[in-house]
Amino acid sequence: MERTGPTVRFSGLLAVCSATLLAAATLVASAPTVSAADADLVRNGGFEAGLDGWNCANQSGAAVTAPKRSGDYALKATPAGNDHAKCSQTITVKPNSTYTLSAWVQGSHVYLGASGTGTTDVSTWTQSPAAWKQLTTTFATGPSTTSVSVYTHGWYGTPDHYVDDLTLIGPGGEPVVIPAVPAGLKTTALTSSSVALSWNAVSGASGYHVYRGGTKVATATGPSATVTGLTPSTAYSFQVSATNAAGESAKSAAITATTTEGGGGGDTKLPARALVGYLHSSFANGSGYTRMADVPDSWDVINLAFGEPTSVTSGDIRFALCPVAECPNVESEAEFKAAIKAKQAAGKKVLISIGGQNGQVQLASTAARDAFVTSVSKIIDTYGLDGLDIDFEGHSLSLNTGDTDFRSPTSPVIVNLISAVKSLKAKYGSDFVLTMAPETFFVQLGYQFYGSGPWGGQDPRAGAYLPVIHALRDDLTLLHVQDYNSGPIMGLDNQYHSMGGADFHIAMTDMLLAGFPVAGDTGKVFPGLRPDQVAIGLPASTQAGNGHTTPAEVNKALDCLIKKTSCGSYQTHGTWSDLRGLMTWSINWDRFNNWEFSRNFDGYFGN
Repeated sequence: MERTGPTVRFSGLLAVCSATLLAAATLVASAPTVSAADADLVRNGGFEAGLDGWNCANQSGAAVTAPKRSGDYALKATPAGNDHAKCSQTITVKPNSTYTLSAWVQGSHVYLGASGTGTTDVSTWTQSPAAWKQLTTTFATGPSTTSVSVYTHGWYGTPDHYVDDLTLIGPGGEPVVIPAVPAGLKTTALTSSSVALSWNAVSGASGYHVYRGGTKVATATGPSATVTGLTPSTAYSFQVSATNAAGESAKSAAITATTTEGGGGGDTKLPARALVGYLHSSFANGSGYTRMADVPDSWDVINLAFGEPTSVTSGDIRFALCPVAECPNVESEAEFKAAIKAKQAAGKKVLISIGGQNGQVQLASTAARDAFVTSVSKIIDTYGLDGLDIDFEGHSLSLNTGDTDFRSPTSPVIVNLISAVKSLKAKYGSDFVLTMAPETFFVQLGYQFYGSGPWGGQDPRAGAYLPVIHALRDDLTLLHVQDYNSGPIMGLDNQYHSMGGADFHIAMTDMLLAGFPVAGDTGKVFPGLRPDQVAIGLPASTQAGNGHTTPAEVNKALDCLIKKTSCGSYQTHGTWSDLRGLMTWSINWDRFNNWEFSRNFDGYFGN
């Protein structure tokens, strides 16, 4: 969010420097001697049976007769756009064992690697070999590792590459057996159109299938899932099974869950459709100062902009009303507090928003974390507020090198923020309202890039909000990503979408609700949020931010997401009838623009 007019601060799509990769990679010319007990574990490593046993992303691979190194066929892989033509195979291995991975390659940039080793994942590469060249690397498995993924891929925007005679030499693992039936199936959350489920994890399972009334309606990689598109006040029967390479288990015992009547909101008591806006309370800009008492009743959540730190790393957050010299019409503290109470009496929520364009907050130490909790609590208590909005931008959040799994972050600025917010939630209880307003760079870009990447060189801020959102999803009231001041972002259709029209909001919002693999890793899927936890973030006027969307296009986006009509080329992964509403920067800019944004919201939802 910005104090002034629009400034594009999106860092752009990321590229990895070849020099960095070269420094990080090690090419071994020949494989070490193999013991007699070892065997080649790769299925169809010469591609003589086409792509049998292999999974090539986005149909990027094909078996071809030339060039080939041996036999009749080799793999031809073609990177396209932002897809680097990854072909992979999961192989059963033994714990605490050593393996040698080799392949012969030709053509453009080619990478060979193994992931999920349980120790240190490995990769090696070569640049544009004109003749067949062997790549080789070794790795050890961890004490509980029973399978690894071996893969090859090229690089973005490069020509075709070829792979042949790929082998993995080492002791064979135990045969894969069908996993046991999942136990402990239960309901964890209900809305009028969705049921959230969880169950006990099953040893040896690589995934799970969820059944409603005997029909498979969802799949999951972990022991939880949310089934959407349901009817209010209706009872449903659910079962779950476990799967792996050997097959699918029998279905679990059935449970019954009944959806709510509608309206949602939980303990925070938000309306079924909520309008969220930021109020410039601590500063003035071209939009002018708006007093709290003058905020129209259309606004359900009012975020006070902004609480800012005394220094970037102090964690000490301060908030004060705009000085009279800057805002001649500013109300007194007493009037401001009275107006907040009046809004709350009318059912509105008033939050303190921390951060914004100028408020960089890095909780890099436990001292900063504790100062954050203490100072934010003081602001909430002083003004009698309902909760907290996290609007960390710029360089507030980033991922340290090696922090590669959003489900278990290790970067201090991430870990300490999660801990601080949980402390605030515990202090104020279930009525505490928690919202977040990240930029697309920190959320949806995580579909392609996460942190500095497996080889380094990427922007470490890419996707950095994902671990925060995931860790706090059970406490989160609303996520309203800023669908503005953004570069093009790839959606789940693997096409780029640009801000300013309905298509961008449809694609970006659908990603939040359907979930997505982080950095393309299907083993690390960010689960979708409930529709009642999501609002679309837009600028209120052309002056408020780049990417302003006309009311007609806003309504198209709502039609598509809520009713699955007017969708255009992008097809959503569900009908998100419980979508909570809209957020805008800002109430002040909407007033400057004759209340166009809020009037359109009221008209669309019949308020």
